[in-house]
Order: sequence, then structure tokens, then C-alpha cells
Amino acid sequence: MDRVKYLLYSLLAASILVTAGCGARRGGVVIDPAGVDMGQYHQDLGECQEISKQVDGKAVGGAVGGAVIGGAVGGIVGDSNTAGKGAGAGAVLGVARGARATRKERQTVVKNCLRNRGYAVLN
Repeated sequence: MDRVKYLLYSLLAASILVTAGCGARRGGVVIDPAGVDMGQYHQDLGECQEISKQVDGKAVGGAVGGAVIGGAVGGIVGDSNTAGKGAGAGAVLGVARGARATRKERQTVVKNCLRNRGYAVLN
């Protein structure tokens, strides 16, 4: 039982660290600046970032899925108390995974938008 608690708390701590690390790392767009009016580029970048906000967040769905899986695993290896803790840890991991997927999809939208506006996106 103590081993399960240790594992669940370790997963929770790891997910918090990963989430914090993802928030701190902002993967910017890299373009070839040759022949680019940088003032226009920054305007286009801002518009593309606004468009990317149309991407629906995936954190809630990830939390629900993580809670279900975590609760099931907790129920298998322990009692209802363990199942509840497993659901909580799974929800946190699901939120982190969903938030990362949302950021990645929004970044893809920004890059595609800039490509469609004629920029040579390098990353």
C-alpha cells in the first residue's frame, strides 16, 4: 500500500514539474528573415497567434480520461481510498498532457498561418 502511495505521489510531482517546464519553454517560430519586413512579420505573427486561439483546449478531456484510468488502477491495486488518490493523480497527468497537446496544436496553426502568408518557416 505504501508503495502505491509513493508511486502516485511521484507521478503527481513529476507531472507538476513537466507542466512547469512546458510553461517556461516557449517554442517560438523561426523564419528565414531574408527579404522580410519585420514590422509586417510581427503584425502577421500577432494575427496568426489570435487565430490559433480558436483551437479548443484538450486539458478537460485529458483530466477526465486520466481520472478514469488512475481510479481504475488504484481500485485494482488497493481500496476505494487508493482509487480516489489514483483518480486525482491521473487527472493531474491528464491535464498536463491535454495542455501540452493544445499548445502543440496552436503552434502548428501559427506556423501554417505564417506559411500561408508567404513566410519561410524553418521549424
